[in-house]
Amino acid sequence: LSIFVPGLLVLGKAKAVVGQVKALEETVKTQDLAAIKPEIDKTGERLQSLDRTFRLFSWTRIIPFFGRYTSDMGHGIKAGIYGIDASKIVIETIEPYSDILGLAAGEEEQGGGEKTAQDRIDFIVKTIPDLVGAIDRISEKTDLVQKELSFISPDRYPVYFGGREVRSKVKAGLEMADEAASFVRKSKPLLEAAPYLLGIDEPRTYFVMFQNDKELRPTGGFMTAYSIMQVDAGKFEPVVSDDIYNLDAKYKPVHLAPDPIIDYLKGPYILSKNLRLRDMNWNPDFYESMKFFTEEAEKVGIKDIDGIIAVDTQVLVYLLDAIGPIGVPGFGNFSTDVDPRCNCPQVIYELESFADVEGPIVWDPVSGEIVYRPPNSDNRKKIIGPLMNSILANAMGQPKEKLPGLFEAGFKSLTEKHVLFYMFDSKAQHGVESFGIAGRITDFDGDYLHISDANLGGRKSNLYVTQEVEQEIVVSKDGSIEKTVTITYKNPEKHDGWLNSVLPNWVRVYVPKGSQLIAAEGFLEKSDPYEELGKTVFAGYFELRPEGVSKVTLKYKLPFNKERGDYRLLIQKQPGTFAPLYTIRLGNKHDEFFLKTDKQVKF
Repeated sequence: LSIFVPGLLVLGKAKAVVGQVKALEETVKTQDLAAIKPEIDKTGERLQSLDRTFRLFSWTRIIPFFGRYTSDMGHGIKAGIYGIDASKIVIETIEPYSDILGLAAGEEEQGGGEKTAQDRIDFIVKTIPDLVGAIDRISEKTDLVQKELSFISPDRYPVYFGGREVRSKVKAGLEMADEAASFVRKSKPLLEAAPYLLGIDEPRTYFVMFQNDKELRPTGGFMTAYSIMQVDAGKFEPVVSDDIYNLDAKYKPVHLAPDPIIDYLKGPYILSKNLRLRDMNWNPDFYESMKFFTEEAEKVGIKDIDGIIAVDTQVLVYLLDAIGPIGVPGFGNFSTDVDPRCNCPQVIYELESFADVEGPIVWDPVSGEIVYRPPNSDNRKKIIGPLMNSILANAMGQPKEKLPGLFEAGFKSLTEKHVLFYMFDSKAQHGVESFGIAGRITDFDGDYLHISDANLGGRKSNLYVTQEVEQEIVVSKDGSIEKTVTITYKNPEKHDGWLNSVLPNWVRVYVPKGSQLIAAEGFLEKSDPYEELGKTVFAGYFELRPEGVSKVTLKYKLPFNKERGDYRLLIQKQPGTFAPLYTIRLGNKHDEFFLKTDKQVKF
């Protein structure tokens, strides 16, 4: 009776909570804050009622085996209550920005008179101090949620019970809570640095680097062009833009290039083995690459800047998806409609076509004047500046109904590593690193994997290349861990000799420092394992042909043994890549996902 009667009462209250949570989920789908707020209040009341009733039942924690589930329920209820408290603060915080997030506020929200994206940015700039304070309050609650959920282990739950998935849902819920708490913590340093980044106290000047992810390099793509951009109180104004080759022409190379660049890129490296400016993003840690680049670029006049912002072509696609087709005076119209000439977005085709310059330049032998040159050969990238100007102008002038799409485009560009920041100011750098938009190779107490590809052929084959990564993890009885990582590269499109041709790829696989290579397959040539950025690196060269498949397989032993507790793995995504498919197997455990940003996996 002492178990059954309280148990029935708890069950009844729990069913009421589940029903209210489902009602809340349905209301959230309406994106109407006025309707969501009372449903959150009701959910909180149901949880409080369940908590009071559960106290009659909580003594069963002392019962062997059964007590573990009772204990989990208690921690889950308390986590839910703290989560509701956090949700109330979140709703209160985001209400003034509801139009940006695509939410209905039920009444004219603060700042609701502003109609354009630039007006809303001005409003956000003014309210940043309020956001920092709210983040502190939310963080206190999410930390309490995490503390309660840390006592719950999904592995003690059956995979299925009564024909329904159990363990995967428990695991998904715990991961969602972890990600939410982590996001809140990472946001605070970035918000604190925002006044500096947005030029609120005084104008900032940024060197904006355009990386062509269709010609993939370690930090996201070949450094193809640049622009000097000023930002004053959140307003961005381009000053000048140019081809990276024109900047490189002023530079006298003095540093020896890495061996793979000399051996496979060739071109100017046949005459001189010293590194050009345009190839200085060889280090996969964006901070280290840009520190080196800025030191050398200063020698050719790139001075008085506050940092570097790198963007790739996916940012253009996301923004044009949000605002629709645009016209660029003197250059035509641009959109993300699929162009059959390349089976890719039209804007990508036009950018690559404009920059594709072949043919001789002819001088008059008497006057020395150029009488013929291929189209655009004087500045193959002069389209980028006007295109960015038009996109910025269009984006900032968009009406309220387009703001949610713009917000989503910007957020995805940041979190998926299509935009990277390198700041000279230490506080600003800490802010971008904390939020994961600085392209750092990070330390991690556990297993680690980062795959860095470099296209050393000058063609744009990465436009079509897909990547799949499988990890097979075997734990021996003595606790030692062996891994087999198989990377499959596919190019499904036909050879065209222009965008798509043979991909000469140098791949580096970063794993925990001290890992021992057992076997490596799939390389035409490979280097001996070495250490870099606090990791052990396995590297080699292979070629991928159009309509072809290439596989690289690495088998190695980790430098530590499996101990009690979770197996933890951090996977860091290469900037410029688009959601490669990852599959992980450890015994009878399995996980599969598209890697859109850095991800921590626990078994």
